[in-house]
Amino acid sequence: MELEVLTREGTSAGKVEVPDEVFNVKAKKHLLHEAVRSYLANQRQGTASTKTRSEVKASGRKPWRQKGLGRARAGTVASPIWVGGGVAHGPKPRDYYFSLPKKARRLAIKAALSIRANEGDIKVVESLDVSVPKTKEAVKLLKALGVEGEKCLLVVPEKRESLLRATNNLPRVRTTIAKDVNIYDVLNSDRIVIDKDAIQPIVEVLTR
Repeated sequence: MELEVLTREGTSAGKVEVPDEVFNVKAKKHLLHEAVRSYLANQRQGTASTKTRSEVKASGRKPWRQKGLGRARAGTVASPIWVGGGVAHGPKPRDYYFSLPKKARRLAIKAALSIRANEGDIKVVESLDVSVPKTKEAVKLLKALGVEGEKCLLVVPEKRESLLRATNNLPRVRTTIAKDVNIYDVLNSDRIVIDKDAIQPIVEVLTR
């Protein structure tokens, strides 16, 4: 499979051949679904916590006698149906983590990249970087590449501080290095812009 390569000015600079085993894999929807679920679940901290009726600070005295007042029976002000009482089935700290087999996870990412490549949503750039770490430089680069205003995933071979700082203030732009590409970012972006030198590291990670 071949992808067109662009210069930083947005003009064509030829084509680059990419392996079909990474960029032209048949998509399995159920696998994509499981991989996205796994990724999102593993991002959860699991620290949400509520107090049960036994944990709230409250008197243990019975509010009123059981019978004779015409009111509903009440045994404690810590009851979940009382304002300020405990929570009946609230969350407690827990671990949401669940993993997929390594082969399945890699196959899902390859399928996601294949979908985006076949839809024409992947752009390859000769050099994805900015000379000055300023937001306006990043905006200028994205505009030249024709992806300004879109939700973009920028993939570089290694950490580039200038590009990272230049895109920090762009809410619809996410920058990552090749070895950290994940399925959620691939599927959640409108466009994927890949540095030409990042293709090989991506292939190495997904085929080893």
